[in-house]
Amino acid sequence: MDGNGPRLKAKYQEEIVPELMKQFEYENVMQVPRLVKISVNKGVGEAATNKKVMDEAVEELRTITGQHPMVRKARKAVSNFKIRQGMPIGASVTLRGERMYEFMDRLITLALPRVRDFRGIPDRSFDGRGNYTLGIKEQIVFPEINVDSVGTISGLDVTFVTTAETDEEALALLKAFGMPFVRRDAA
Repeated sequence: MDGNGPRLKAKYQEEIVPELMKQFEYENVMQVPRLVKISVNKGVGEAATNKKVMDEAVEELRTITGQHPMVRKARKAVSNFKIRQGMPIGASVTLRGERMYEFMDRLITLALPRVRDFRGIPDRSFDGRGNYTLGIKEQIVFPEINVDSVGTISGLDVTFVTTAETDEEALALLKAFGMPFVRRDAA
């Protein structure tokens, strides 16, 4: 933890809140959307046949987030994928508070610019209730991951949960934090 987390928190309180209050004409400061948590998930389908893969996924998530991940187990059996109920199939971390801001800062300033052919992240991945999910194809974009020690390149999902009531408000909030959105409907 290098102290960058509080930088985004201070930016939120000093710059983003007044900006959004003006933009959406909120009457009360409590109406301004805020970031509640960031959830980082990694699906590990191969864990059904190879236990080592799950251990690697857990260790990678711990390295990236600085917090111990929870192992997620299958809720029901899926015979086509050779998965039985209760088998470990993924790992997830929920970040809140200082760790959440610190992770977001590192994601925006260090990890995303390292994505190959990076032109911005799509602005369509909102769920209609103010939450945004970003899929990252390669875990090696995070500088904490040692590329030489990675067995297989795999992706992960990062979900930003906000108190915004509309996607428009959530987009404005995440943009104000510095998320590099790009419009994709011009294709």
